[in-house]
Amino acid sequence: MHSISNMTAKFFRRLLALTLLLSLIAGSACAISGENSLTLGIISVSTQFMNPLIPVEREFMSMASLVYEGLVSLDDDYLPIPNLCESWEASSGGGTWYFHLRDGITFHDGTPLTAHDVVATAKTILQLADNPSGGNAGAYASLKYFITDISANDNLTVVVKTNRANFGFLYAMNFPILPAAQVQAENPVGTGPYVVSQFIPKDFLLLEANTAWWKGHVAMENIMTIFHATNRYLISSFEYNRVDAVATRSLTAAQYRSGVSSLNMSYRTTQLETLMMNNRSRELKDVNVRKAIRYAVNIPDILASTYMDMAQRSDMPVIPGSWMYYDMPEFFQYDPQKAKALLDEAGWRDSDEDGIRDTVIDGEKANLVLRFLVYEEQDNSVRTLAANKIANMLEGIGVKCNISLLSFSDAGERLKAGSFDLALAAFNMDTTPDPGFLLMTNNTANYARYSSERMDGLFTALRKSMSREEYQQNLHGIQALFAEDCPFMSLYYRKGAVLTRKMFTNVRDLREPEVLRGIAEGLESR
Repeated sequence: MHSISNMTAKFFRRLLALTLLLSLIAGSACAISGENSLTLGIISVSTQFMNPLIPVEREFMSMASLVYEGLVSLDDDYLPIPNLCESWEASSGGGTWYFHLRDGITFHDGTPLTAHDVVATAKTILQLADNPSGGNAGAYASLKYFITDISANDNLTVVVKTNRANFGFLYAMNFPILPAAQVQAENPVGTGPYVVSQFIPKDFLLLEANTAWWKGHVAMENIMTIFHATNRYLISSFEYNRVDAVATRSLTAAQYRSGVSSLNMSYRTTQLETLMMNNRSRELKDVNVRKAIRYAVNIPDILASTYMDMAQRSDMPVIPGSWMYYDMPEFFQYDPQKAKALLDEAGWRDSDEDGIRDTVIDGEKANLVLRFLVYEEQDNSVRTLAANKIANMLEGIGVKCNISLLSFSDAGERLKAGSFDLALAAFNMDTTPDPGFLLMTNNTANYARYSSERMDGLFTALRKSMSREEYQQNLHGIQALFAEDCPFMSLYYRKGAVLTRKMFTNVRDLREPEVLRGIAEGLESR
C-alpha cells in the first residue's frame, strides 16, 4: 500500500504534468478564470474508455452525462421532457411513437445529428443486451423490453414501435445518442455541453465547454477531473484543497456538513435496499407475520446510526417524494407492540418463555427462527451492520434470526433457489417507474415468490396507461396493494454526496448518473 507521502508526491507530479498540459492547450482554455472552472475528484480505477453504452463505474457515468445527451431528459419533478428531440407523439394505441429531432444540432466533430444516429445507437444497445460484451450488457439493457423496432422516416424523424404502449415508455428513451459511425468506438463524440479535451485512464479527464452547444453558453467552462483509487485518498484530496469538489458514495462524506466554506449536496443513487421475505416459507406465508416484521423494524434508527443519513427512506419500491410515490405512513410506522399482537393473532406465542415464539405445525412444535441472508459490498460492512440491527429488533418481538454472511454470487444463488427466509438485497432500479420485475408473478427479481392476480392485473393496466394521470393512478394502486400484502419491505435508497467549495447548480433533484446535473447551465438556470 502506498504511504500518504508517496501519494502526495504522486499528486504534485501529476499536478505539474497537468499544468504543463494545460499550457499547451488552446489559449482560450488557459485564460479561463477560477470562477468558471472546477477541479473534481472521483473514484475511477477500471474505466478505460468514454463510450457511455458500456460503463463499468458508477462515478464515471456522471462525467459521461456531461458529454452525451439523449432524445429525452428528466426534469426536477422526474418527468420526461424533450431534449435532443423537440417533440413526440404516439399513435392512437400507443404502439408507435414518432420523435422529431431538433434541426441544426451537431456532434462535437461538427457532423449533424440525424435520426440515423439514434437508430444506430438504439440497435447497438439492443445487440449488447442480447449478446453482452465481456459479460456487460450495458447501462441501457432494459431498452430491449420496450423497443420492438426502430427506424428513421427521414433525417429528423425517428419511428419506434413498442410492446409497452404506456407513458413510462418515454423514460426508456433517455439513452445517450452516438454518431452512427462511432457507436462501437472507445471514445465517441457526443452532442453535450462538454468536449473531451484530454483523457488518461486512472489519471485524469479534462472537459472543456462545447462552444457550439445547441442550448447556448456553458457556464462552467472547464472541468478537470482527477481520478482516485480509494475513498480515503479522495476525501484527503478534498480536505487538503487539492480539488474543489468530490462526488462519493462513501459514508465518510456524512461527517461534512454545509457551512461557510463548503457545501454537502446529497444525490440519490439508483440502489434500492430491501428486506426480501420468502412468501413460501412456512414461517412467512402468513401476511400477519410479514407485517409484524415490518412494524418491528425501526428504519429511522438504521438510517441515523448505521448509514449516517446517507440513505433516503422509501416505504415503496418507487422514488420517494416524486409524483409517482403514494405515501401511506399509517402502514409503515415503527410499532413493536402492534408487531407482537399480529404474531399472537397468527398463532406464534412464546409457550415455554425462552424468548423465541413458537407454534404447533403438523403436530410438532416449531420455533420462529428465520434464515437471514446478507451479502456485502467490497470494503464496506454497512449492510452487515444493518442486518444485525434488524435481527436485534426482531429478537425484541420473539423472532430469532440466524444470519449468514455470503458473497454476492452465493447470495444470488440462494435467492434464486428460495433457500432463505429473510435477505437484505439491493436492486438497481431502472429509470422507468415500473417495479414489475420485483412484484409480478414469476418475474425476474421476484425473489419473494409473491403471487397475486390483483397485482398482476394492476401492472397490466399500468402498461396500458398512456397519460401521466392514469399511469400515476395505477402506480398508486400497486403501492396500496404492496402495503396491504407486504410481500417484502422496501427500506431505503442509498445516497451519495457532492462535497464542494463552489456552488455550481440550482437543480433540486441531483441523482445518478447526473450528479453534476445543471453545471453547464450554472446558477442562473432557474
